[in-house]
Amino acid sequence: MSTNMNRDVSPVFDSLDVDLVFKVLKHTLFSPFFVFFVPVFYVFSGAKTTDPFVIWSGGYYVLLCLYWLGDWLSTLYRNQGNLLYSPPRFDWGEQIVVVTGGASGVGELLANTLAVRNVTVVVLDVNPIVSENHNIIYYKCDVSKWDQVEAVAQKIVEEIGHPTVLVNNAGVVQGKLITDLSAADVQQTLGVNTFAHFWTLKAFLPNMIKNNSGHIVTVSSNLAYAGVAQATDYCASKAAVNLLHHSLRQELDHQHKAPSVRTTLVCPGHLLTPLFASISYPQAGYHKFFFPSVAPVDVVKSIIQALDDQHSKTILLPLYTHLLPYKQHFPSYIQDFIQWLSGADYMLRNFRKVSGRRQDEKVE
Repeated sequence: MSTNMNRDVSPVFDSLDVDLVFKVLKHTLFSPFFVFFVPVFYVFSGAKTTDPFVIWSGGYYVLLCLYWLGDWLSTLYRNQGNLLYSPPRFDWGEQIVVVTGGASGVGELLANTLAVRNVTVVVLDVNPIVSENHNIIYYKCDVSKWDQVEAVAQKIVEEIGHPTVLVNNAGVVQGKLITDLSAADVQQTLGVNTFAHFWTLKAFLPNMIKNNSGHIVTVSSNLAYAGVAQATDYCASKAAVNLLHHSLRQELDHQHKAPSVRTTLVCPGHLLTPLFASISYPQAGYHKFFFPSVAPVDVVKSIIQALDDQHSKTILLPLYTHLLPYKQHFPSYIQDFIQWLSGADYMLRNFRKVSGRRQDEKVE
């Protein structure tokens, strides 16, 4: 038995990483409220308003205010809001949330967290979710197959009602070189990671469009922006999902005239879940600092926040993933350096596929 496969995948909260540093700066050096008092204190201490430090700190404060104002206006515009009215309060008790791949990992945690809020949660998975919460209803379904999704969708509508939130979370990783991938491997990866999104959207989206209400959450990956060795099928499937998400947003806004159907794209980095437990993640100090792993609870909190705010958004976790969409614009030698620094091309060299197991189960 591999000790790496059974290692504790719980996050270490006492470690220092760039995300923690940025979080502190966001509430201090990058916070307009905090920076406002810097020139004020200097003036009250006897400094003149014409002193260089007062002028520079005041200018920095103005730039921060403009940045935060721009971000706020962008959020309002993206969500078809306005300056006077915000979206109506999100009534959790009235929601029916469908979570694909909800038997383990992020999906399981999200399902249980929502169920505690008295939300009706429907889990679609090939394996049952083990939970004592009666608000979770399980339907066995291979979401990569349209006929199964169509049949289960009809049962859900008849027995529970029309879903108001769809979380496309199901995923699979083969971890093989492209020359070693079988036809079945490729079909499974694209079926679960990509085609399933089409099938669930075809099943549940029409009623959301009809009511101009609902939320589609697409769980993708940072590898949608950066290809790595031994993950050609996975990266391609996630890149396709990202463009599906963006195209869907345009259809909802301009063709269906249903702007209140929200869409959220989630692109996390290395997740501390069983699916990625056998990845050889670098243990160097600089790597842990700049490329920290992501705890499932952080992803779940971000998704719930997006639902609660009724905002369409793109969630990138952790901090370094915000730079990945721009990586392709760098010269090739810089791209290669970034790839080497991340160690991404060697993370799957000892990968062992985990399929259909709960987070607390062991892998032999």
